[in-house]
Amino acid sequence: MMKRNEGPSRRDCLRWLGAASLAGTTLASRAASLERIRERGTLTVAIYKDMPPFYVAGQGIDVQIAQALAQSLGVKASLLPFNADENMNDDLRNMVWKGHYLGYGPADLLLHVPVDRPLMDATPQVSILAPYYRERIVVARRLDRLPKLDTLSALGDARVAVPGQSLAGWLMIGADSGAYRNQLDTQWKDGAEAAQALQRGDFAAAAGMASEMESVLRGDARFAIAPIPVPRAPRDGWAVGLAVKKDATDLAQALQAAMNELGTSGQLRKMFEGANVAWQAA
Repeated sequence: MMKRNEGPSRRDCLRWLGAASLAGTTLASRAASLERIRERGTLTVAIYKDMPPFYVAGQGIDVQIAQALAQSLGVKASLLPFNADENMNDDLRNMVWKGHYLGYGPADLLLHVPVDRPLMDATPQVSILAPYYRERIVVARRLDRLPKLDTLSALGDARVAVPGQSLAGWLMIGADSGAYRNQLDTQWKDGAEAAQALQRGDFAAAAGMASEMESVLRGDARFAIAPIPVPRAPRDGWAVGLAVKKDATDLAQALQAAMNELGTSGQLRKMFEGANVAWQAA
């Protein structure tokens, strides 16, 4: 039974809505940020909770990236898992440049931030850098039930699992003027759950982010995973990277160099492959 959905979730969308005022910076604070981190011996990394395969119960790709970045600076990683707010601007304010009104944050950096020009322009208090993965919206299908899926009309009356509060859910619900609404099951909290339902044989197809679908289904010859054939879907997906305070230029430079090394050395690819996800360079 399809549940009503009013739009994409703030986690799956590029989330560039909102605006913020420019914070002041000083040369002294620029020079001190990395030094302070090394003095205390820890790099505090804000990381999204409940985002498979990047963070689940203290484990995941972003956890490994946080630890590798901290190691590159000669310190330990101190994770600050948090629940996503209404939009990306709120997350950047709470976790990067100001801190939450409940008393936690800001962290030294935030992972999994869309590397997006409108978002950068709307939040001048932060620097967004070091893209490390390109995410996409995909549809996975059982090959014995759906040999081809060049257009969504090929679904026929097949049922599709998709998290309702997600970009994938929003795209599926609105596709072809709502033609597939009655065959969508939108109860799933994320694409990994939807993929597991597909794997059990409960559905003919499932939609979600590529990282979610692949973490469950990649390598299983019974299934195919392909970009969702919906014109409104971001054609090339979107890159995700890091965010730090705008005045933390020394930290930003060090993190950019560290991420470059993780990419060229093959460590990033290894992290993603360990989660059964094909690394898509940003």
